[in-house]
Formats: sequence, C-alpha cells, structure tokens
Amino acid sequence: MPLFIHQNLASGRWFQLSLCEQLANIGSEVSRARKWQGKDENIFRGAVERALELFDLTLADPRWRGRLREIGRLREVFCDVVTGGKEYKSTFKGLEQYLFPFAFLSRRQINNL
Repeated sequence: MPLFIHQNLASGRWFQLSLCEQLANIGSEVSRARKWQGKDENIFRGAVERALELFDLTLADPRWRGRLREIGRLREVFCDVVTGGKEYKSTFKGLEQYLFPFAFLSRRQINNL
C-alpha cells in the first residue's frame, strides 16, 4: 500500500466529500503553491505534491467516472502551471479563478448545514 501525505483522506474520508469539496481542497493547495513559489522551494514542492495527491484521489473516486476527462485536464493544467505554463500558457491566477468558486460554494454549503 502506497504512503499517502493525506493519510486520513486516502483511507476513505476523501470519498465522502462532494466533488465541490474535493476541488476546494485542491484549490487550497494550488493557492499555497502559488504563495510559496519563488520564496521557499520546500514549502512550494510540498504544496505541489499534496495537490497532485488530491488530484489523484479525486481521479480514483468512482463517483466521478463521467468527469475524468475534466479532472484529468485540470491536473494537466496544474502541472503546466508548475513547470512554467509553456504548453498551455496557463497561470496560477487562471487556475485559482477556476477553483475559487468551488471553495466559495463549499463554504456556503457548510455554513447552511
């Protein structure tokens, strides 16, 4: 069994979250990576690794079988951003603009419970 950074999430908790909540969590790591890029390489790399793990957990969630292309493309764009945005001209700002509404909606849903 592989070692996961997010042990609790990988053991099943991740698969109880909605897609909106999963993408919001990914967005948090994306924002963290943006914040530390060029400032602290260790923190930046850690955020990148955590984001990639969350992407992979989301791709492994059988509920999103019909959305794998979209989630996979989002992961690909994230990788492009991290490596300089050369292939798609993607940026952290653009990726955050895509992911922010999921965080907003997720927070709103939690507050309405």
